[in-house]
Amino acid sequence: MPDAPSPPTQPRNRLHGVTLEAMVRALEAQYGWARLAERIPVRCFTHDPSVNSSLKFLRKTPWAREKVEGLYLFMLREEARLQRPAHCPN
Repeated sequence: MPDAPSPPTQPRNRLHGVTLEAMVRALEAQYGWARLAERIPVRCFTHDPSVNSSLKFLRKTPWAREKVEGLYLFMLREEARLQRPAHCPN
């Protein structure tokens, strides 16, 4: 039986290979629950927040997951921007 083809690589997709749990944990570490709730005001971040409750909600709520993914990408861009040397034009 032939081997299954490997999934295509997605070098330009910054979310490829990043789990929702990893995103939530990174955002919580960067912003804390209170600031995360200010940026994305959903109950799983505002009332008794935890990674598990957030994952449960986000997996069932596509619009909220999109907001989390967008904030995660914004966080990555900001980190890259802050690490860029000052003399670099881009």
